[in-house]
Amino acid sequence: MEPLKFILFPIFFAIFYPGKYTLPDNKSSIEVTVVDHFTKDPVAVRVKITNSKGQVPGLPTEAISIMYGRNDEPERYGYQPDSSFYIDHHFKLNLKPGKYNISLSKGIEYMDQTRKFEVREGEVNELKFEMKRWVKMSDLGWYSADDHIHIRRSPRENPLILKWVEAEGLNIGILLQMGDFWSTYFSQYAFGEEGVYETDAGLLTPGQEEPRTHEIGHTIALVADDFVRYSKAYYYYDKVFDKVHELNGITGYAHQGMSFNGSTGMTMDVLEGKVDFLELLQFCVEGGPLLTQNYYHYLDLGFKLTATAGSDFPWCGNGPLFGTDAPNWNARIGNVRFYTHVDGQFEYQAWKENLKNGHTFVSSGPMIDFSIDGKLPGDEINLPKAGKISINAKAMGNISQIPLTRLEIIAHGKVLKQVVPNGDEQTMENMELHLDLDVQKGIWIAARCYAGPNQVAHTTPIYITVNNDGFHNPETLENYLALNEKYLDELESELEEPNDRVEKRAWWYRDGLEERIANTRKIIKSLKKR
Repeated sequence: MEPLKFILFPIFFAIFYPGKYTLPDNKSSIEVTVVDHFTKDPVAVRVKITNSKGQVPGLPTEAISIMYGRNDEPERYGYQPDSSFYIDHHFKLNLKPGKYNISLSKGIEYMDQTRKFEVREGEVNELKFEMKRWVKMSDLGWYSADDHIHIRRSPRENPLILKWVEAEGLNIGILLQMGDFWSTYFSQYAFGEEGVYETDAGLLTPGQEEPRTHEIGHTIALVADDFVRYSKAYYYYDKVFDKVHELNGITGYAHQGMSFNGSTGMTMDVLEGKVDFLELLQFCVEGGPLLTQNYYHYLDLGFKLTATAGSDFPWCGNGPLFGTDAPNWNARIGNVRFYTHVDGQFEYQAWKENLKNGHTFVSSGPMIDFSIDGKLPGDEINLPKAGKISINAKAMGNISQIPLTRLEIIAHGKVLKQVVPNGDEQTMENMELHLDLDVQKGIWIAARCYAGPNQVAHTTPIYITVNNDGFHNPETLENYLALNEKYLDELESELEEPNDRVEKRAWWYRDGLEERIANTRKIIKSLKKR
């Protein structure tokens, strides 16, 4: 019965999904080999093949296949949502005679390639590709990660998943075990160092998207020594965050804090000093990938927040949002990513320490280098008195794939200085900006740059204090705290009456949440005295 399945499956697929699959002809084929242009080493890549009608002609046996899907369901295996697939530098595929297109990619540091080719009856076409890299950030000490990948994992899948990560040009894949009020999904077999899989090609590390609710947002914890879940105290996020910190991890909010009322949860958790990072770059929320509303809000209130980024694979992609009940054909690992600076040898502990120190920037295309007086993003500079600082920023892109359009220095949410391509020293591939700034009071300063559509980068700030007096923004303080009080009022209103919707259970925890609201209001009152 088992062999019959493999015979009938492609026939079934061809009948019911004619636009996605055509039966191969075994008398003609292609053989594809892919290497790095400069090193000539074999490389893993993402591949998509279509015929002249836009149909996908089949999946090679060499495709790196892993069962995956939304909500931990087995929706797909070998194909990615857009019908591409991953290979480790080489594959063969039988094809019917005809004209075809092949596209190859390897993340944002490499140039995409496309080629047309024709298959004739009885011929074997040998296609060789050299993937050209326009920048190698690891040579500059920056290593890329996707902080939001949902794939169930056992040790056996480690090499396969790492090949997917490698094929997208990433150094680190962070696999999140996800939870909700009822259960957990996308199980990880271990946490902490026991859950790290590391080779010369990169590493995989576990994390958690837990707790997550409709009323107060989705949270993420990274690099902790264990998974943390309190099913009987589910809406008390602070309890989870405290335990994660005990377990040497860091905590943050997903989706820019913009969806599922994350702004309300952040009001309580950031103001209580429980939050370390914000997932600043992602395509899940309309208007993305870069949404800075919550980021600038809490930086202006004087709270340090490291910038991270993640794809939320297999949900979110660079394209139309289909909703949670429909697949997003653009979902893709690494479509946004964050870079962490590591001095010396790249390995898990060094990366973890620098992530904790906030030495990061996020990107969906362009690269950015930013420093103040030689300090990195995430660092703090304490001036004993008012004085001058020297700011340097550089943006890097590629004229055909990631054409730069603007480089900015941002301070307290406003543009201090910007440059655009001018056909001279500022180009669509390299832009630089220098600014000497007189600092009279504390301030946070970051760099931001833009390129083609949906291509943007943003650094974690460098925090400047004068005589240890903080870096908050007095000009926006009142408005931001009023917004925090509004979020608390909305949560209080929701707690007043039971809700019949199964996904809304905050009212079950009314007493504890009201206590947290009261504590947060005390913090708001103290912050107003600034």
